[in-house]
Formats: sequence, C-alpha cells, structure tokens
Amino acid sequence: MISLRRLRSRVATTAATAATLASRATGRGAGGMIGGLVASAIDPNIMEDLGGGRPAVLVTGTNGKSTTTRMLTAALSTQHDVATNGGGDNMDAGIISALMAGRDADTIVLECDELHVPKVADRLNPTALVLLNLTRDQLDRVGEINAIERALRGCVNKHSMTIIANCDDVLVTSVAFDAPNVVWVSAGAGWTGDSVSCPRTGSRIERDGEHWRATKPLPDGRIFERPTPQWRITDEGLIAHGEVHPLNLTLPGRANRGNAAQAIAAAHVAFGVPLEQALKATETVDNVAGRYSTIQLGERSIHLLLAKNPAGWQEALAMVDRSADGLVIAVNGQVADGEDLSWLWDVRFEDFGDLSLKASGERGTDLAVRLTYAGIEHEHIADPLAAIKACPAGRIEVLANYTAFRDLKKALAKEGA
Repeated sequence: MISLRRLRSRVATTAATAATLASRATGRGAGGMIGGLVASAIDPNIMEDLGGGRPAVLVTGTNGKSTTTRMLTAALSTQHDVATNGGGDNMDAGIISALMAGRDADTIVLECDELHVPKVADRLNPTALVLLNLTRDQLDRVGEINAIERALRGCVNKHSMTIIANCDDVLVTSVAFDAPNVVWVSAGAGWTGDSVSCPRTGSRIERDGEHWRATKPLPDGRIFERPTPQWRITDEGLIAHGEVHPLNLTLPGRANRGNAAQAIAAAHVAFGVPLEQALKATETVDNVAGRYSTIQLGERSIHLLLAKNPAGWQEALAMVDRSADGLVIAVNGQVADGEDLSWLWDVRFEDFGDLSLKASGERGTDLAVRLTYAGIEHEHIADPLAAIKACPAGRIEVLANYTAFRDLKKALAKEGA
C-alpha cells in the first residue's frame, strides 16, 4: 500500500508537470518556476524527496553562479548523468523544477541563491559546496553582505561537505575558514570594495600583492589571513598539483577563468573526474543562457553581456571591445534587478574612446546622469532595441542588467535576430 507521503509527492509532481506544460503552451514562460511553486505548495518535503540522497553540489556567490554551474555540469557530464538548473532559476521553486526534470540523473549540480543555501543544504545534504565570491547585490532584497556571510558560515559549520572556496575573497574565506575539508582556489577578486574589514572582528584588512591579512587576531588567537591556495589561475593556465595546465576558454574575461578554476577543482576533487577531462569539458562552454552570445540583426553584429552589481559591472566593462562600432548600456530597476540603483556610483566607468555610446533601459536617465558625472559622452535612448538601431552598422557591444537583458533578448527575437 502506497504511503501518504509518497502519494502526496506523486500528486505534487503530476500537478507541477501539468503547470509547466501549460506555462510553455500559453507562452507565459519556460516553466522553470511555476512547476516548483505548485509542487512545493502541495508537498513541502518535495525537494528532499526528489533529491533522493544523490550526490549533489551547490554553487553560490554573488557573481558567476550560472557560468560556474554550466562549467561544472560540463565537466561532470563526462562521467555522470547530471540534473541541473541550467536556466538560472536558483531559488527553491527553480531548484525543485530542475530536480523534477532530472529525476533519472545520478548526480545533481545546482546554482543556488546565497540566501537559499542553508535551507537547500538541509534538504539535499550536498557532497560539495562551491563558494565563488561575496559582494553587495540588490541591497533592497538581499540585505547587508556580512549577514549573508554569517548565514553561509553557519551552513558550512553544520554540514560535512567538501568546500571549494576562493581564497582571494575575504568574505568567502571567512565562511570556509573553520571547515575541516576545504580546497582553497586562487580564483581572483577584481572587486575589493566590500572587503576592507574583517567580517569576524571588524579590524582592517591589509593587502600586500595577492596576500591579505586582518590587523587583529581572531578571539582564539589565530591570524585571519589569505590561506595558501592548492589551485590557482594565472595567465598561463591553471596551476594544480604543482603543474601548469593550459586553459583556453571560449568565454571571455579573467573572472570566467576563475569560475573555470573552481569548477574544475570541484569536479576533480569532489567527484574524481580526471583533471584533463574536466579541463577540456570546461573549454567547450561558449554560452550561458544567452550571455556572451553574438546575435546578427541586419547590418549589426550584437555582442551581449550581462551585469547585475558593482563587481559584475566592473568585470563586464573590462570585456567591452573598445574597437567596436557602438556600445549600448541598458539598466532597469525592477524587483529582479534591485530597485535601488545607488550602486551605479560605485562602478568605475572609464573612457570608451570613440565608441558611440547609448544610455538605455527603464532607468536609463539614472545611468545618463552617472555617465555625465563620469565625463562620458553619450546619448539617452530609453528603448534598448532603438538604441542599438541608432548605433552605426557593424559590431555593437551591449551591456545590460538582468531584466533589461531578458527583455532585449525577447525584442531581438521578435525582430528576427
């Protein structure tokens, strides 16, 4: 006789599947969220049941979750059938939907919103946790960054799992500092504006080249400083086991090289994937939900970049091709972006040379004011698609935050791009 819990789980997954199909059929969305929402409403234990005790790894951090998850999935897929939330739905509902879609997989790889990691870890008991970075992000939703650090630290101390942590990030190091099984990776930290003080003592962080240390010891007398990395990324490649392994990524930017280093380390250390196999698989990743893709629209070749917070914008600005024929920067301020755009004043906008620059998006006026104070010549065109069409023919760089990026992709599709 079927148990009540199994019956509830079966009803939940059936209803969720129907909701997902209906969402797709009516054009309301890809169904990555609605299925999980329906399933969890019917069965609060559905995530744990769907996990089924399978080996799982969670990937979290302020920036790079989707890219690192995609790279790690590619590496593990060389030896495993992997269930993953490749669409980027990284809260409870999206994770449940991914688990339902991957019920037959033997391994789980999930990107997870920082706020949701503790509860997801309680339900899935992951094998490993990849900690990328921690910086300010959507303060009106996420909250103060040190509170996130403390929540993640509590989760790490509670669970017995392998931690793959970026030792160049002060806040991430604090999260993993007491964990018994840590793989320290030097993945880089381009943005240090949120790590000027020790999150445990409040003392100043002093930096000497790559090394950093707090000026005040911890209560138990230990020195809080950058751990010695076992893995590190350099311009020459990935250094592991004392050897340099060339890394030729398709995706641009140093930040993505750091993401790759942590993905490869997780695949190799936590799941036993041969190093060279993990390297080659990571190098094949060329697109993450449309990010970094190039779309042709008439006489314009449009290169799309996504950024969501000061650290992400700083990395994305470094990826902009200064020899392009035009640049569109689009900013929205919806709930998914964070309605507080004060972070625009933290981004170091720089000289874009002779690029024809358009400020765009629902909050394009805010951006235009910021660019004016930065001394950057620009034109304000609210509609991103119109802004692209106003650029000269040729190669156009487009940098957008979350909903601006999403809406622009839909607009380009309607145009037949």
